[in-house]
Amino acid sequence: MKGEVTYDDAAGVEVIKGHPHGDVARVADAAPVDGGGCHSGADLAQAARTAGQSDLLDKFKADYPMGPHDKPQSMCPAFGSLRVGLRMKRVATVLSGSACCVYGLTFVSHFYGARRSVGYVPFNSETLVTGKLFEDIRESVHELADPDRYDAIVVTNLCVPTASGVPLRLLPDEINGVRIVGIDVPGFGVPTHAEAKDVLAGAMLEYARKEIQAGPVAKPMGGKHDRPTVALLGEMFPADPMMIGAMLAPMGLAAGPVVPCREWRELYAALDCGVVAAIHPFYTGAVRQFQAAGRTVVGSGPVGHDGTAAWMAAIGDAYNVPAAQVAAAQNAFLPAIKGALAGAPITGTITLSGYEGSELLVARLLIESGADVPYVGTACAKSPWSAADAEWLAAKGVTVKFRASLEDDCAAMEAIRPDLAIGTTPVVQKAKEKGIPGLYFTNLISARPLMGPAGAGSLAEVINAAMGNKGRMDRMKAFFEDVGAGDTAGVWEGAPNLRPDYRAQHQKKLDKAARAAKAAQMV
Repeated sequence: MKGEVTYDDAAGVEVIKGHPHGDVARVADAAPVDGGGCHSGADLAQAARTAGQSDLLDKFKADYPMGPHDKPQSMCPAFGSLRVGLRMKRVATVLSGSACCVYGLTFVSHFYGARRSVGYVPFNSETLVTGKLFEDIRESVHELADPDRYDAIVVTNLCVPTASGVPLRLLPDEINGVRIVGIDVPGFGVPTHAEAKDVLAGAMLEYARKEIQAGPVAKPMGGKHDRPTVALLGEMFPADPMMIGAMLAPMGLAAGPVVPCREWRELYAALDCGVVAAIHPFYTGAVRQFQAAGRTVVGSGPVGHDGTAAWMAAIGDAYNVPAAQVAAAQNAFLPAIKGALAGAPITGTITLSGYEGSELLVARLLIESGADVPYVGTACAKSPWSAADAEWLAAKGVTVKFRASLEDDCAAMEAIRPDLAIGTTPVVQKAKEKGIPGLYFTNLISARPLMGPAGAGSLAEVINAAMGNKGRMDRMKAFFEDVGAGDTAGVWEGAPNLRPDYRAQHQKKLDKAARAAKAAQMV
């Protein structure tokens, strides 16, 4: 351009053009754009099927059926599998995904107490579509596979590598005696981070089960129990397994490992159990592996009086324990549970929602403590292992919503106007905006014992204290009443310039684009 003012000679630099490796154009058409993330679910899912991942997505659809929302409403699902791996001894974790996703996952994992490094295999558009990313992953696990440091290496594909068909199944099963476990945890296939725990737990159990079938395996660090054991499926408060063990002892049984496990050899001990207690009911993949090993699965858990009585009877029946022995064990604990419930009553109306998988168990405990719980929402899907809890709650007049969305939980809270709302962060936030006391389920409810006599009175103190804050919530709401909400939030000298005409014009464009997209789908 004549007369152009320049400050350096950058405009005259020759641009070096890259050379294609193979038929890049064909792959590039199907490859997703990095940075789309799990909230571009439909596009990424279609890209994954184009890249040959249909079997994987069909498996996810069967194991974790979607609800009304087609993308996660909690944190990135991969956080669940990441946390499982980081809590295991002598297990290394490698992530393959967009840099922003990896940053967020490592940040939140260390925020939750991980004191371990997370491996990362970066990529760019070229390495993604040419297959070089897989070669980089394979090279990284070869470098990392040190048997003196690790029993296993977990490699996780996040959204973009999964959608691009990066084939972790082609990694070697072991390198230098170190097991290699490759999993895909895309946000467009796994609805919640709770279910992502099952993706890794199930993959590890499958690997361990095949090792057992191939020959002798190492004993667990604690050795073998001298009594038949019950494996416990689902993360729980540390005191709960000990309480469950105490309740099993009069029946001649013992509590086995908690799955997800803390070290590899515990997987062998878990598979050696004759019965599996699905305390958390969403572990579909893990249950499949236990059933493949010929183990019996029992749902629900020993919470409250009724729940403990039914659960102990079911465990006794699964192990063919004599009825008199089961009754003696029940009589040793049920009166104590009834006394604990009576000594720590809860009075008030509570709505309950969450994504941990234990929502129905907590609701049972609240109701037996005296609370009125008209609504329970869980982000997890309906399962055979939660059927008994759902039936018990329905008989008490409770509306149970599986695969509940944030909109479901908020609508229930707003309609019922409870004395206390227990739920996820956005539900609690919305409740407090309306002057309703709220408690975050994960940190304040899950972080307490729930099983047996110890769990019977554990919730009353925090629940009653929260409901007692209603007056303070009303004073805070009155104090901030005039600061506005939405567009008028904050302190204004005058009215904000909202320009509704601009909004109406923009909304027309959105509506037109939506109609065009719908018409394209029909064609």
